[in-house]
Amino acid sequence: MYNLGKLHKKIYKINDKKIFNQKLSWYLALPIIVINGWALLQIFQYFGRIITIVVSATLLSFLLDYLVIFLQKHKVKRPRAVILVFLVALVIILVLGVILIPLLLEQLTGFIEKFPSWLASGNQQLESFDQWADKRKLPINLTLWTNQFTENLSSQLQDITGDIISFIVNTLGRIFDILITIIITFYLMLHGDRLWDGIFNWLPNHLEIHVRKSLRQNFQNYFIGQATLACLMGVAMTIGLLLLGAPFGLLFGIGIGLMTLIPFGTALGVTLVSLLITLEDFWLGIKVLIVIVLIEQAIENFIAPRILGGFTGLNPVWILVSLLVGAQVWGVLGLLIAVPIAGFVKNTVNYLRYYSEFN
Repeated sequence: MYNLGKLHKKIYKINDKKIFNQKLSWYLALPIIVINGWALLQIFQYFGRIITIVVSATLLSFLLDYLVIFLQKHKVKRPRAVILVFLVALVIILVLGVILIPLLLEQLTGFIEKFPSWLASGNQQLESFDQWADKRKLPINLTLWTNQFTENLSSQLQDITGDIISFIVNTLGRIFDILITIIITFYLMLHGDRLWDGIFNWLPNHLEIHVRKSLRQNFQNYFIGQATLACLMGVAMTIGLLLLGAPFGLLFGIGIGLMTLIPFGTALGVTLVSLLITLEDFWLGIKVLIVIVLIEQAIENFIAPRILGGFTGLNPVWILVSLLVGAQVWGVLGLLIAVPIAGFVKNTVNYLRYYSEFN
């Protein structure tokens, strides 16, 4: 019995030492990972334009591939399915570009022109409220705070709208980049499997299986669900705002829909739109707030769980951090791909840690 207890203690010591060595190897590898990450960041910034084209084409091919798979299940051969889906998507994008983008630009310029008068109207409403509170000897004085707030809001919105307009103009001006993105998207839909097979073959067999599954799962959970949710949110918000007679209903509705592509973006968009409309008409702003919050809650609680599924399993703090990092590195594109990449990194790190412990 004594020898058996001594043997158990020795086994425990060996296991503790093995776990310590594994943790130590991870701690020593951390500086190397950081240095390699910094080097990759420099490469991304240098080849930013090319990487943006390739990533955009990859995301488009990834999304369109689900429609191709759907057609294949209905006994349509893949080359024909790819050509059909690609042409339909191209026609839809061209129609939306010709009809929708000019309307949005028109409403955006109109909003920029009217925004100073909205601020003046909001200040008048607040001054009237302060006078009402002063007559009733209520300890409320919002004038000083609101003046500073509206000045900051005005400058921030002007910067944001200016950035949006310049982004749209620059994007539309890069006809060559758009054409290259379309061509790469088409070839990725046709021959993407062979390309990814060649890349993943460089990985060990066990890691190759995990990377394939994790990448597809994270991007599928995020983009397919989030894009569908954004379309539903944008259409529902636009209809609701137009029925209420809200100014720039198309611009604000589609804006909220686009912000839905980013986690926590819907709440921010709803708050911002309600605040802006309240500046011009207080009671209309309250009606808009009630209606669009009801729409948001209905979609978030009844439709979103069915579409998004398990999402990425990330802590909300890490989601925010990944969004900040993505925006810093790649701007708008970084915001779109930050969360699925963070989910993939999390899953891969956990897999490598468990694999190293049991092998």
